[in-house]
Amino acid sequence: MTKACVIGWPIKHSRSPMIHGFWLRQHAIEGAYVKCAVEPDTLADFLGNLERDGFSGCNVTVPHKEAAFKLADVVDDAASAVQAANTLWLANGKLHASNTDIFGFMTHLEQSAPGWNERGRPVALLGAGGAARAILYGLNQAGVKEIRLFNRTKSRAEDLKNFYDHGVSVVDWSERHEGLEDCGLVVNTTTLGMDGSPPLDLSLNKLPEDSVVADIVYSPLETPLLAAARQKGRRVVDGLGMLLHQAVPGFERWFGVRPQVTAELRDLIVADLGE
Repeated sequence: MTKACVIGWPIKHSRSPMIHGFWLRQHAIEGAYVKCAVEPDTLADFLGNLERDGFSGCNVTVPHKEAAFKLADVVDDAASAVQAANTLWLANGKLHASNTDIFGFMTHLEQSAPGWNERGRPVALLGAGGAARAILYGLNQAGVKEIRLFNRTKSRAEDLKNFYDHGVSVVDWSERHEGLEDCGLVVNTTTLGMDGSPPLDLSLNKLPEDSVVADIVYSPLETPLLAAARQKGRRVVDGLGMLLHQAVPGFERWFGVRPQVTAELRDLIVADLGE
């Protein structure tokens, strides 16, 4: 029986077992996907013993993504570009790594807001953490020429700009409202708006009427930012699709079938979120 897992610290909140469990049942695969709580100082030992413990690979969530990238024997272009890994698998005795957050976000964006980059306008990106790094790379790959980066700690935004140094400009957090002028897409990668966190204070008055607003937070499914955007008639992209689509490549690696993200799967996770 093929077995995979998701690792993190903590890991209780993860919905990944629900997603992969749905696909295992759908495709009648004799397999298992479980949660494993892995403390940071035991990560190297855990990954070194994946095969011994019967795992074909694993998903990686906070705070292990950067460490997992460094521990892998073979890394693909996506993981190299982000310097972080969220999907690991064993092949020919070596630990391989990828970053599917890029695929997850960009696939959901294209499906939810087709034509989002037709006019080639700037993109406003809020946040400068690991998710911002992955999405920034994806936007660059999609042909975005100008990305305006906003972060409460400006030095972190500068670090991210220096990491890519390709069409990225850093704008003071205090200028985030005015900085949306003529943007075609706004992406929130911060935790602001998540359950238990303060809402994101962002005026959309300067944002063109035909722009798209995306938020990677999926609990709640409609964040205050998305609610405000919807009220103003903007197209919105929620954070759940990124979670669902990023799981596809890993499932295919471990279980040999490329699954589909369907309305039935989405409804299952939405119900679990209590939405």
